[in-house]
Amino acid sequence: MDVQRKLAILADAAKYDASCASSGTEKRDSRDGKGLGSTAPGMGICHSYAPDGRCISLLKVLLTNACAYDCLYCVNRASSNVPRARFTVGEVVQLTLDFYRRNYIEGLFLSSGIIRSADYTMEQIVEVARRLREDHQFRGYIHLKTIPEADDALIAKAGRYADRLSINIEMPEETSLAQLAPEKNVRAIRRTMGRLRLKLDEATEAKKAPTRTKPPRFAPAGQSTQMIVGADAATDQTILNTSANLYGSYNLKRVYYSAFSPIPDSSRALPLQAPPLVREHRLYQADWLMRFYGFEAGEIIDPAAGMLSLEMDPKLAWALRHRERFPLDVNRASREELLRVPGFGRKAVDRIIDTRRHSAIRSTDLAKLHIPRNKALPFIVLPDHRPPAYQLDGARLAERFRPKAQQLGFGF
Repeated sequence: MDVQRKLAILADAAKYDASCASSGTEKRDSRDGKGLGSTAPGMGICHSYAPDGRCISLLKVLLTNACAYDCLYCVNRASSNVPRARFTVGEVVQLTLDFYRRNYIEGLFLSSGIIRSADYTMEQIVEVARRLREDHQFRGYIHLKTIPEADDALIAKAGRYADRLSINIEMPEETSLAQLAPEKNVRAIRRTMGRLRLKLDEATEAKKAPTRTKPPRFAPAGQSTQMIVGADAATDQTILNTSANLYGSYNLKRVYYSAFSPIPDSSRALPLQAPPLVREHRLYQADWLMRFYGFEAGEIIDPAAGMLSLEMDPKLAWALRHRERFPLDVNRASREELLRVPGFGRKAVDRIIDTRRHSAIRSTDLAKLHIPRNKALPFIVLPDHRPPAYQLDGARLAERFRPKAQQLGFGF
């Protein structure tokens, strides 16, 4: 099989892994003439986005889609009837270099099915990164998938060459993983995450130590994971609780949510339809509230429902359930209070706090602060604006924010 055919198969097989954003690493370039590549933003094959909105392109492939595991939700499972292919280490290295020289990519995202054993697979993945870094002085971004059962020495070596390491937790509940992926062990996955955190913490402490020698490098962009949404009966509340636990226990950079996609010849244990993509989107919004807006996992979702609203974003839904906290005086409220106002983003709140040091904020200033008036005005008080009392108490306020009903067409 030629390399082009392998690339078609293995790039397509890698598309279900969402955890490939390339934010948070150290900056490197090759302007000194001694290397190749950089971690600067670019345009290319797999578009991932940093928190500041930069678009970064990655070559996103599997080393092989052959796998000894038979995870029911995975298109590359051992019993799946799909074309199989396998790159050699040299082929992945050469593809990465060729694609970089053509300005297609700025880095590599490499994963693999399990072949022979966890250690053998991890050795192959690490060898790709080693050759790029040491033999070709590649200074672009590298994200490696970590095999949980692999030897600790291999994981330490992977962290030496990679910018980010990730291990997919796969399912929000242990019982679901046992049912759908019996070869995988939640405890083994979490043990490896714990080992990664210890190594990351050691690298951070070494940087702070007063010494002239440069501390050993270990995955400066940290670790991430991914959960599949909709393959089991887990509620959004369960998913967010699991994410909060992962963030707190392992200091993850990101938890990625991937909506389950029905696959050919799938098991009867799996749902026949994919969940609505907007559910994945709402989970990302809720995750953002936990990470950057001071929300606890248990307060974002209505306890009676257990699921995020598909009709409105989680912050707006929370505000409508807690109308007693509003309206809020924008010129007097604390930063923590302002972050909970619908339509107020982090940057907008910073601009509000900076502006009100010099002058009172009025309704005409909202546009200058990039705040959507229609969403924010019912929840705030300004010198020239105060929402009528009946507006916050009325049932029609929620209807105001729901998507408008549309007449179905006839398809012609």
